[in-house]
Amino acid sequence: MSEKDVEEKSKCQWNYHPDLPLENYSLFNKSFGLQYLILWFIRNWLHLGEKLLLVIVASIAWWLLYPPLEETRIFSFFWIFQTWLVNMLLMIAIAGGLHWYFYRFKGQSKNLKFDRRDLGKGRLWNFSNQVHDNMFWSLTSGVGQVTIFQVVTMWLLANGYAPINVFFENPGWFFAFFVFLPIWSAFHFYWIHRFLHVPFLYKRYHSLHHRNVNVGPWSGFSMHPVEHFLYISSMCIHWVLASHPIHVIYHVIYLGPGAAMTHTGYENLLIKDKRRLALGTFYHQLHHRYYECNYGNEEMPWDRWFGTFHDGSESATEATRSRKKTMHNLLK
Repeated sequence: MSEKDVEEKSKCQWNYHPDLPLENYSLFNKSFGLQYLILWFIRNWLHLGEKLLLVIVASIAWWLLYPPLEETRIFSFFWIFQTWLVNMLLMIAIAGGLHWYFYRFKGQSKNLKFDRRDLGKGRLWNFSNQVHDNMFWSLTSGVGQVTIFQVVTMWLLANGYAPINVFFENPGWFFAFFVFLPIWSAFHFYWIHRFLHVPFLYKRYHSLHHRNVNVGPWSGFSMHPVEHFLYISSMCIHWVLASHPIHVIYHVIYLGPGAAMTHTGYENLLIKDKRRLALGTFYHQLHHRYYECNYGNEEMPWDRWFGTFHDGSESATEATRSRKKTMHNLLK
């Protein structure tokens, strides 16, 4: 098949995709060195992208919305309810706002949308509606479990059972921990994600999330309660590494509302035809389409190192389909 034929076939499969094969944006690629590390840091942190935006939201939320650390020393209904309510409102505001803009208001039509189809309806979904199904799992099990992990973590910090970071005593670690958390989460997510693709676990738990082949903002945090528990367990890192409450809140928002941002189904937010905010990645969209590939994210090398990387090419699709066929045979 010629290069032109491959390009035409790809256009039929997708509404939009970036240039293929996908480039290697991993932190540990062949160009790894001081210069590449600096460029990686600039690309990820020194512009208004998802990570920096979530740090800003976490800082404001800690200052204005969440209970102070001193209040969390003793479990009580009021501060736990306050924490749950803030998490619920943040999830609704971010996931709901993105859904309204892209899918109700249709703010940029289908420009930069990966999948050409609309979000689903029918018997596959609870309530016969993909959005309502996704909202249910995100706002019940998702917000509930992330709140439990957050409440326990804040209680541990407040009582000295987990190490706490005081900004003025160690400002370097305070800022470095923000950079470390997405790296840690990517490592944790890759292995938990592969674990959930073991046929026994996939059929019973992870398949609920994978009903979302064509994803929308509410799809990101829509999971079976068992998967939520495993996914959110990355927050246990705060029990062993010195953390400030803002780090904990950032991690909560990164796992919950942040998943809504990366599952919008669109690559970027366009304002006056200019890309202003990176959102979903084609890297993860390929996972939702072909299942047995791209378990991690494009910033870390785990898929490339362990043979599960899909670069968007036809040969990668064939290799992935072979793995998928093996998995379905095991499910029988």
